Parts: sequence; C-alpha cells; structure tokens
Amino acid sequence: MEYKMIALDLDGTLNNDDKVITPRTKEALMAVQEQGVIVALVSGRQAPGLQREADALHLEDYHGLRIAYNGGRIQDATTGEILYNRAIDNATAVEFLRHLEKWPELSPIVDDGEYIYTTDANRHKVQDESRNNNLKVRIVENIAEAVTFSPVKILTAAPNEILVPHLADIRRGFEDRLSFVQSAPWFYEGTALGVSKAGSLGKACERLGISPEEVMAFGDAQNDMSMLDFAGYGVAMGNACDELKEMADEITATNNEDGIALTLSRHFDI
Repeated sequence: MEYKMIALDLDGTLNNDDKVITPRTKEALMAVQEQGVIVALVSGRQAPGLQREADALHLEDYHGLRIAYNGGRIQDATTGEILYNRAIDNATAVEFLRHLEKWPELSPIVDDGEYIYTTDANRHKVQDESRNNNLKVRIVENIAEAVTFSPVKILTAAPNEILVPHLADIRRGFEDRLSFVQSAPWFYEGTALGVSKAGSLGKACERLGISPEEVMAFGDAQNDMSMLDFAGYGVAMGNACDELKEMADEITATNNEDGIALTLSRHFDI
C-alpha cells in the first residue's frame, strides 16, 4: 500500500518523554514529506500548542495539517487557513461549566485561543497547559460568567484518583450534546457532539482526495482509538495504553525509542 498521509498524535507519540522530537524521528518524517506524503499533527492540544512541532517538522513547506482540540479544528500549516472548526455553542458551554462547579476538586480548563480562563493559576494542570500550548492565563472570578465565546473544547483536570470516580458525574446530562474522551490519566475532554480525531481526519482526507486506506496513524492514548480505527494502518506506540495496542495493526517501539521512525523505515524508502 502506498500511504499518502501520516497522522501523528503528539504527547507520548511524536514527542519523547522530554517533550521533544528525536533527531531520528524528525529525519524520517522530513524524508516522507520530501516524497509528497502529508503529515498531519492530530492532537487534543489547543491550537497554539501545535505550533512548536509544526515548525520543527517544517510543515509550512509541505502543506501539512494541524488538527487540534481532539479534532475540533483543522488548519493548513502553509496558508494558515482554518479548514474546519466545530465549537461548543456558548449556552451549552456555560451550562456545562456551571455543572462542573458542583465538584470543587475538579479544575475546568477552557481557552479562547489566547488565554486559559481560571479562578486560580495554580489549579491542577493550568500552568502545564499554559506552558505547553503557548496560552496566557487569565484569572477570573467565575469561569462560566467569563466565557462569552464558544470554546472548541472544555477540559476537566484532576489527579487520576480524583478524576476517574467523577467521569460519570462529569458527563451526566450532557451525553446528547457533548463528546467525551479521556486523553490522559488526569484529563477528561469535552467537545461538540461528534467531534473526534477520526472525524476530522475524514474531512481532511476528503478534501485532499486521500482514502482512509492511504492513511497511517500513530498514537498512544484512548483518544487515539478513533484515529487508528479510521486509518488503513494503525500503529500503537510501545508505551500505548492496552486498549490501543489491542486494536492496532502494529505495535512499534516506544516514543523514547524512535518508534515512528522504525515503522516508517519499513514502509517507505527512506
């Protein structure tokens, strides 16, 4: 099979545990782009958070894609054009944020593409999200009142032992309006109903005339399951969760062991 698109999750997949792309992995991805293959970064991160990796792989030179917010937004890395954007309507977003107020131990993280809105800059994972996604922090008295826009994603953050017992509480009453996925042990993501990595990949491929069979996808977490299911060839990293490994076509080496480069070298002349 001739693959025309490589779809990559970022954290735990493209990046090693030091949050950098290793030289060997970068070299392999640059080589496939030189052969005309589209590289799509497909992440749960907020849109500004994909810029560093897009720059490192020179996606602007090859019409690569930045797919952010777990599939909520698709952007052409060369032109900057937003090809798709699916936000949560403001009324639902405000209602959901009010709902989360019932559990003070949970930290909502919501952004407008420039700022994270929070009542306390030291809430769980707020500083990490600010740093990793090139977002400033705006302290507000009440998040629900401050959100006058339509966010693409609302993140609920808490330590895993606190978050997991609350998963049913978080989504209760919103299952018919929002899609939920756990993207990390400490994150539960809410997006507009139907938004997923697979859905956005499908839209991108349709626009580019690429069939799902011509897509190779790499991931490590539960929110990558739809993407690997969509792709003609799905690769789970050696450090991936068990659910992803069970459904993958291949389990490669870990993100610290150049797993992406190893697989690409077997399928491409690089």
